[in-house]
Amino acid sequence: MIVSDILSKKEDQLLTTTPDTQLNDAIDLLNTHNIGSLLVLEDDTLVGIITERDILRATGENMDRLSSLKVRDLMTTDLVICSPEMALAKVEVLMTGERIRHLPVMQDEKLVGLISIGDVVKARLQESEAEAEELKNYIRTGR
Repeated sequence: MIVSDILSKKEDQLLTTTPDTQLNDAIDLLNTHNIGSLLVLEDDTLVGIITERDILRATGENMDRLSSLKVRDLMTTDLVICSPEMALAKVEVLMTGERIRHLPVMQDEKLVGLISIGDVVKARLQESEAEAEELKNYIRTGR
């Protein structure tokens, strides 16, 4: 299974924000859609990602000026990305090694999606269940 298999099953809507968005507005967007990250675009170019973890960290460090912060003040700009053709086993290793839960998917320098560790775990579980069922059928039928 590869990343594009996950993307084909996800909704087409990809929620994004801009670097100049007020932090409070980004938080509202995360809460409204029950998501853990927003990709940050500037002129249709991916420039960063802001996650719940970024916001939580900022809350502890900037509590007194939180309402004046913008997405650009907290977003991660050193992005880890993957391609639609990347195998999920490699994605698991990458996300675990980098300690990230959200991974932008790029093809030919164009943003094509976002996957989460939850998406990867769900897909791998489905893959394992399908393999187990195939083995059971093989044992039962001999083919």
